[in-house]
Amino acid sequence: MKARDPELRNELDAALQARSELGSEYEPALVESFLEKVEQRLDTTLDRRVRRHLAEQRVSVVRDPHPPHPLGNFGERYGFGIISLILAVPLSAIGASTAHTAGLVVAWLGIVAVNAVHAARPRFSRRPAHADSDWED
Repeated sequence: MKARDPELRNELDAALQARSELGSEYEPALVESFLEKVEQRLDTTLDRRVRRHLAEQRVSVVRDPHPPHPLGNFGERYGFGIISLILAVPLSAIGASTAHTAGLVVAWLGIVAVNAVHAARPRFSRRPAHADSDWED
């Protein structure tokens, strides 16, 4: 087995050598010491990756101050339609009470026209999100 971290491999070899010299009664202390070194190494690696990830985020914010929202333009696409449907209820009631069927038709033609204009306006596409994981080395 090839060790990914030669320094950690040397620490393991030293712990195993110490165990063979000191005997099994010192095994818990040796294992605890080795695990602390492994934990320190993991903490150092994780800290380095988090700092790199945060630095990449800062750089991407400087390059593109308006990054795409994770849900895309969900709020823009559906929010307008939901609000127009909510407003359709009182508009329909006002149109139907003042001009009966003709008022109702005019109110709904206006609602459909506003939604059609909103749907037809051009959308500006953003660059695609980074597909690879930022956490991989």
